[in-house]
Amino acid sequence: MGVVEAPPAGVDARPVEKVVHELPPALVDLALWLAEYYGSTPARALELVAPVRPARRKEQAPPGERQSLEGEAEPERLSEDQLAAVGAVVDAIGSGGHYLLYGPTGSGKTEVYLQAAAAALERGLGTIVLVPEIALAPQTVGRFRARFGDSVAILHSGLTDAERRDERERIASGEARVVVGARSAIFAPMHGVGLICIDEEHDPSYKQESDPRYDARTVAAKRAALEGAVALYGSATPRPESWERLERLELRERLGAKLPPVRIVDLRREAGYPLSAPLLAELGRIAESGGKAILLLNRRGIAPALHCRACGTTFRCPDCDVALVLHRDERLYCHHCGHVEPEPDACPVCRSTEIARIGAGTQRLERELAAKVPELELIRLDADTAANPEELAAALRRFRETDRAVLLGTQMVAKGHHFAGVELAAVVDADTGLGLPDFRAEERTFQLVTQLAGRSGRDAPGRVLVQTFQPDARPLALAANHDVPRFLADELARRRELGYPPFRHLVRVVATGPDERGPTALLEELKAGLGAEALGPAPLLRLRGKHRAQLVSKTDEPRRVAARVAQLLAAAAPAMSKAGVTAVVDVDPQSL
Repeated sequence: MGVVEAPPAGVDARPVEKVVHELPPALVDLALWLAEYYGSTPARALELVAPVRPARRKEQAPPGERQSLEGEAEPERLSEDQLAAVGAVVDAIGSGGHYLLYGPTGSGKTEVYLQAAAAALERGLGTIVLVPEIALAPQTVGRFRARFGDSVAILHSGLTDAERRDERERIASGEARVVVGARSAIFAPMHGVGLICIDEEHDPSYKQESDPRYDARTVAAKRAALEGAVALYGSATPRPESWERLERLELRERLGAKLPPVRIVDLRREAGYPLSAPLLAELGRIAESGGKAILLLNRRGIAPALHCRACGTTFRCPDCDVALVLHRDERLYCHHCGHVEPEPDACPVCRSTEIARIGAGTQRLERELAAKVPELELIRLDADTAANPEELAAALRRFRETDRAVLLGTQMVAKGHHFAGVELAAVVDADTGLGLPDFRAEERTFQLVTQLAGRSGRDAPGRVLVQTFQPDARPLALAANHDVPRFLADELARRRELGYPPFRHLVRVVATGPDERGPTALLEELKAGLGAEALGPAPLLRLRGKHRAQLVSKTDEPRRVAARVAQLLAAAAPAMSKAGVTAVVDVDPQSL
């Protein structure tokens, strides 16, 4: 890009009528880099940093006032490890650096963020704080507002267009010098960024699943490099990539109570599911003596599948190769395409009325808890209940303020929440992710169990139960011992041998078409053009009526591979259009 004295031949030049956006130059450079690295277009990347702004119709209060929980007072003193971590980060502010802040849950990582942000503000520099999901925003916003007041802005996809416009204007004008939000907050129009904190950096939600398919953690590293800022990645269960590549700042001890003991419950020896006898006994203690509990079941609905006992038919979505999920309203839902149909009285194949409900989801768990421990207040948190940020904040506030309460839900209940009085944390079914055909399956299971265990016993003795049909599984055994270094050492050794990240990059191409042959044929052509470095094509589950297949490349040069794929797809575009086949390129995918 540049300035020319006269327009090229054949171009009708028009005067500029108004300036619609003013952006820090580093943001424009960031967008152009993102487009190249992730195989997108400059237009789509620039839309991330300069979204369309609606016209102003009324004045409204900043969303942080409604979408935040109460904060906490600044501690009287920091631990030695906290002081050392803050010192290292503060020394690097102004010159830049990339650090991993590692420590068990409850070791005080957020206080390190707060102290470092205060130091950045003293130097006239701003701070961006990323959280992986909107569910974590209310608590984080509350803690930063308690320290920095109205200078804190919030950015995430749950805001209305008008709220997002107002917050971006506060940031651009310099009124807000601290930004808290989900992955899109990395594109905040802030001038003079000195610190970027990526909390719960292990979480795959930082990866965008639509074009541009960027990873906010990688984009944060690039923005920090462009601005000379510090990128601080925090987690109790870091990614193998971060453990291997980043300089570590370690918080060795949990503040206050020690990490709680973990009991593995072998469901092969239990009659009750989803509530085993040991879990019911622990919940009974809370009902009798008081306290709080958090229960994780990473499936929604009443039952994940319906199965005919007579002929073996599983009720599946007509447009996707997945089972339909029974919900409380007695309807079957596809969680991929949104297909809905009533719960049948009989099997459509053999007309048998012997239909079994397989497994359990959060709605069934809620129903059984209400029947067996009615003394407990139940607060369910999943995609069906957290419809907007205000409802989410209200649910979390209710849990914080209620004794004898149970917060139950999907993986969002395991992520980063800090509530006093949580005596029990339980994984209702730890097996849901272990069998997935993905090289990250064990990592995700270990992280989820370890993170949930950390929600318990922060200010009092806590207990953790993990229910599983695979009690000897390596991730569960190591999570029960809170042995993060051992798990990461084993995982890195396995990935080094197999050529997975962080030792090589992955570039994934997914082709979609109306029949089974089209996507496979396209990927075979791409493989021939790429050479021996591509694996596949391999079929994927049909979704939304479309057949799919994927090609995966392990490479040391992801930008070169992505660019080559883009060239090959451009050459194949006419044939793809005729066959109704589309393809997407995903650099550094988080799931396969």
